[in-house]
Amino acid sequence: MRKFAIGTVVSGALALSALAVPSASATTPDLTFSNVVVNSGKAIVVGTTATVNIPITYTLTRPADLVVDYKTTAVGIALYRGASLSRMQNEMEPVDAPTCTATATTDTTVTESCTEVIALDPQEYLYEAADATTWKVAGFYGRMEQDVDDSDDHISLDYSYDLWGGLGTAQIKRAAKLTVNATPEPVKKGQTLTVKGTLTRANWATGTYSGYKDQKVTLQFKAKNATAYTTVKTVTSGTSGALSTTVKASADGTYRYNFAGTSTTGAKAATGDYVDVK
Repeated sequence: MRKFAIGTVVSGALALSALAVPSASATTPDLTFSNVVVNSGKAIVVGTTATVNIPITYTLTRPADLVVDYKTTAVGIALYRGASLSRMQNEMEPVDAPTCTATATTDTTVTESCTEVIALDPQEYLYEAADATTWKVAGFYGRMEQDVDDSDDHISLDYSYDLWGGLGTAQIKRAAKLTVNATPEPVKKGQTLTVKGTLTRANWATGTYSGYKDQKVTLQFKAKNATAYTTVKTVTSGTSGALSTTVKASADGTYRYNFAGTSTTGAKAATGDYVDVK
C-alpha cells in the first residue's frame, strides 16, 4: 500500500500513521472537501505496465490560519478500496502537491479550487482482479513534526493522519486488447472469409494479458471510402479469448472486432484489417 510521498520523511510518517484506524485529535483541522470529480467522471482503464495519470478536481475550504506547506503538512484527495475507511484493502494518493487557487475568503476560512493528479502505476497499486471495481473517494490531512538530531541518543516523530470519506466514487477497470485477421487475402467476391481474433485483458496479478472468455464481441465492416463501421454479427469469445467466424466477401473494405466492455473491463476496438475483393 503506497502512501503520500511529498518528501521522504513525511511520506514515511503518514504511511505509519495510516496503519492505525484514523481518529480525530486536537490537531485535526476543520476541512471541507466538496465538488470532487475524478478523471472527468469517466472510468479509469489501466493496463499492466503504463502509468495512468488520474486528474482530480475539488473544492477545499480550510481555516485561514492553517499552514499547508507539503513538507510537514499535506492535504489532498485519496482513492481507496474497502468496506470503510478503517477497513481499506488498497489505497492511493498523489505524489505531488495540488495546484490550488483561492476563490473566496472570510476572516476565518479560505475556499480554494484545487487540481491534483494521482499517478496510477499498476505494478505498484493494483495487485488482483478484485481491484477492478468501484473505489471510494476520501479527503486527507497529514501532519508531522520531527526532531531527528540523535546526538543526544533521542529522536522524536509526532504525526497525525485524518481521512474524510463519503466524497464520491471512481471506477477502475482492466484494459483490454483485441486483434482481428481476415483470410484469405485477397479474396474473390462471394468467397468465404474467415475472421479470427483474440480478446484479452490485463491480469494485474501476473503483469500479463489473459484471455477473456464468454464475452460478446461484434464483427464490424467498413466499406471502402465509407466513414463508419456497421455491425455484421456478434461473436462470443472462446478458450483463451479466441474469436472466429465466417462471412461472404462482397466488397472491398475493412473488418474489425469491437468489444463494448464490462463493469470490470474497458471497451476496445481492434485495428481494422483491410480486405481486397477481386
